[in-house]
Amino acid sequence: MRAKLDEILSSIVPVDQSLAPAGQAHLDNLTKPRGSLGRLEELALQLSLVQGGRPPKADPARVYTVAGDHGVVEEGVSLFPQDVSRQMVLNFLNGGAGINVLAKTAGAQLFVVDAGCLGPDFDAHPQLIRGKVAQGTANLAKGPAMSADTCLKALLLGVDLADRALADGVRVLGTGEMGIGNTTPSTALYCAYLGLEPESMTGPGTGLGKEAVSRKVEIIKRGLAVNAGAVVGGDPLEILAALGGLEIACLTGLILGGAKNRQFVCVDGFISTAACVAAWKLCPAVLDYVVLSHASAEPGHRYAVEKMGKKPLLDLGLRLGEGTGAAVAMFLVRSAAAIYNDMASFASAGVDPGA
Repeated sequence: MRAKLDEILSSIVPVDQSLAPAGQAHLDNLTKPRGSLGRLEELALQLSLVQGGRPPKADPARVYTVAGDHGVVEEGVSLFPQDVSRQMVLNFLNGGAGINVLAKTAGAQLFVVDAGCLGPDFDAHPQLIRGKVAQGTANLAKGPAMSADTCLKALLLGVDLADRALADGVRVLGTGEMGIGNTTPSTALYCAYLGLEPESMTGPGTGLGKEAVSRKVEIIKRGLAVNAGAVVGGDPLEILAALGGLEIACLTGLILGGAKNRQFVCVDGFISTAACVAAWKLCPAVLDYVVLSHASAEPGHRYAVEKMGKKPLLDLGLRLGEGTGAAVAMFLVRSAAAIYNDMASFASAGVDPGA
């Protein structure tokens, strides 16, 4: 399986920046002052470069909301019981969650993926992908969350999701997740990958109070200490296996697969960005293919984003996850493509371009 991953990584190349001047010239020749549409112009150019310098296309778009459970929940890191992961998957399939509403509003397809929920397989459903790699993870505060093989299986599941989308003509992907307790492994991953401190990175997650957040910091420190071999070794896959989650590993693969396929990836909030960091550490070129959809309300998110050298597209105070921020960003991606393709040029509109 590692050989397959290495083959995927070697197939990901940076976008061709030599194509940027032509795309920028096109944007500058539209009937507006140069740069006056701000981030939308940047987004249009990035999307065009991802698609080989062609006029950008934003549709079809698809969000994958990937679910998995976490052994570290036994440490009391969440206000919600672990059963809620499974209950929310059913809510997604019944159309009642935030991601259902926002994906529909954005005109994006939505699929729910069971990468590692505790319990039996869910009943068949048109929007469900049964991909259970394992019955959740082990407690990262006591040892590795996953074996290397389990982590690889989850990661390759994510690549397969990108490939399925490509086969269906999907040009824009969105990352979403569900997993009670998953801000804890995400925080541990940020600390391990980026050299950040648990005290500054650890937030309330589902709404923990100050004392509970302090306990969460100590749990993350324990996880980093007990998995010090992987952390100090610095191998991105070993770190992901030791500290991550099945849904996080799957989203890492989805981002890698999207880059391999030249699909544009809208990365959701705190947990999805941790998966993006893992993908970036495995293959730096992936950052050419992603946009960070929004600035998460989790306080540590901004420190991680700074380390990545990226700027989130939106800042709406979101902290739900599920892919909600990615779905909202997809509307802006569509708007950016429309600007590039549908606005008149100065010549075609008979407008004086000025000095």
